[in-house]
Amino acid sequence: MSHEWDSLLLNVRLATMQGEGLGLLDNAAIATQGGAIAWVGAMATLPPGATAGTKHVRRCSGELVTPGLIDCHTHLVFGGNRAREFDLRAAGATYEEIARAGGGIRSTVAATRRAARLPGALALEAGGRLAALMHEGVTTIEIKSGYGLDTQTELQILREVRSLHDPSRINIVATFLGAHAVPAEYEGRADDYLSYVCDDMLPEVKRQALADAVDIFCENVGFDLAQTQRVFEAARALGMPLKIHAEQLSNMGGAKLAAGFGALSADHLEYLDEAGVAAMAHAGMVAVLLPGAFYCLREKQLPPVALLRRHGVPLAVASDLNPGTSPIVSLQASMNMACTLFRLTPAEVLRGVTVNAARALGLSDRGVLAAGKRADFCMWNVGEPAEVCYWMGGIRPLSITVGGVARDNTAGGWAGLSS
Repeated sequence: MSHEWDSLLLNVRLATMQGEGLGLLDNAAIATQGGAIAWVGAMATLPPGATAGTKHVRRCSGELVTPGLIDCHTHLVFGGNRAREFDLRAAGATYEEIARAGGGIRSTVAATRRAARLPGALALEAGGRLAALMHEGVTTIEIKSGYGLDTQTELQILREVRSLHDPSRINIVATFLGAHAVPAEYEGRADDYLSYVCDDMLPEVKRQALADAVDIFCENVGFDLAQTQRVFEAARALGMPLKIHAEQLSNMGGAKLAAGFGALSADHLEYLDEAGVAAMAHAGMVAVLLPGAFYCLREKQLPPVALLRRHGVPLAVASDLNPGTSPIVSLQASMNMACTLFRLTPAEVLRGVTVNAARALGLSDRGVLAAGKRADFCMWNVGEPAEVCYWMGGIRPLSITVGGVARDNTAGGWAGLSS
């Protein structure tokens, strides 16, 4: 009996992510058909004649295959950069001093509004950053808006986010973050701005189907609990999934509030308390940890990893790529930081950028190697799975498969070590 599969990888080591750990399977094989995984298992259980009808058969030498990496929290589309502020901070300027001088998020808003006047400019600028992440093995990425802060620019950002989607190379999840900050024209009128977000922006985002979820920055320098609730209620009325930036700089109870609304995830969480952890666990939320911002802001307060583990809250890890607080164009660097700074194990981090990252985005069709799931996976030339976290960026998969379409990824880059 032959199987009409599109592709078959033989003699690989699979990190399936099934069960509680990595779900390692040695001397294994994986087959694809029609963009999905058709078969996964040990070589010894491969169906008779499996290679006969398969279009492309590759005999490997024990390379590691993981699900495609998922960067579940980024602000990848924006105008300009904040390198000048980086220079000023290194010289001793405070964030408040920079903000008073017109810097901070408002400088990115101004640059983004300028760039958005030329259709395609933002996507063109973002393309290089996205390509770097793709070469590292990222096959799904979440991209937030939030640097427009007016209806026209927010919609333009989301349209350009959508334009980056390519089913055979990268899958894009778009999130509306209109409640990212109060723009200059609404200075001192945060409630009025949120009325604009809820009554003008959100309905138009929904009407044009430009976002897959809604996020808000709930923080003492962002929006308070009552304001966060307003946005959640407006988004829920439109049937849109919810996410939250919470407990990054203080414990405002945002994660607990989000749990009451059935949000997908709460992100950052350095100041999260046990009541918030328990609420997240009860709601089935994912904790998305963002070590890049922790590093760049020189924070001291660690997220409560032990509490999250104890309550069984799934842990995800993301780059938080943004121009101000995490200008890190490398999910792998963030993975290393999660191990080094947050004391996560490499297995936790690998699950955090695959199965748990998928869950943080509400995606059940990827993040694991199992029959019926999307055929998104990476092949690595590593001796141990921990090597993918051990190298602080720079290492590349040998090949990347997205939706069943495989591409070689070794040209011009380091594919790893075997010694």
